Amino acid sequence: MIIAIDGPAGTGKSTIARMIADSLGFTYVNSGSIYRAMTLHVLRCRINIEDIEEVISISRQANVEYRNGRLFLDGVDAEMDLRSAQVDAVVAQLSAIPALRAIVNKLVCQLAGSTNAVVEGRDMTTLVFPNAEIKFFLDASADARAKRRFEQRTSCLSLVDIKRNIEMRDTIDKTKSVGALKIAPDAEYLDSSYLTIQQVYDKVYGKILHLREHHGR
Repeated sequence: MIIAIDGPAGTGKSTIARMIADSLGFTYVNSGSIYRAMTLHVLRCRINIEDIEEVISISRQANVEYRNGRLFLDGVDAEMDLRSAQVDAVVAQLSAIPALRAIVNKLVCQLAGSTNAVVEGRDMTTLVFPNAEIKFFLDASADARAKRRFEQRTSCLSLVDIKRNIEMRDTIDKTKSVGALKIAPDAEYLDSSYLTIQQVYDKVYGKILHLREHHGR
């Protein structure tokens, strides 16, 4: 069974997806982290990010894997570097490249494999796993998402700058030529602007139990 979760940046998708995967004993795959890992790899290689052919060539060389729920890049735990200001500044631009999306989507499918998995990102419910048995779209206002990111203290940006980056990312995500952010017709929609993580988890997990009964799984 595939449980796919989509939504814009900062809605808590990663936290919820991981909690759900842990509760159900499913494999957890975070496509957003993979895009960030590819971006980090490109930045470390110090190439011109405007040179799309070089970006794709370098991205194909990246070794991305999960170990005990943490993402490793080229054999090194990269979790602490994925949400740096440097990565934040260009990840939306690079993730909009169709050829790079194809690389990441193939890797996501490989990581999910033929097992039970919770996958999350921007186009998991619409493009990568359109036939997923259970789909969610988690949403929240830009103000709520910026406040959450600011309180995580993962970068030195101000609250205003974080909100500006989120709104810029939303625009790019919604207008991509391939894999644009949109709500799948059969996805369960949930606005988490005024909900705690535990409240979101309770709603999502409860809905999954209900839908699994419906599917007989």
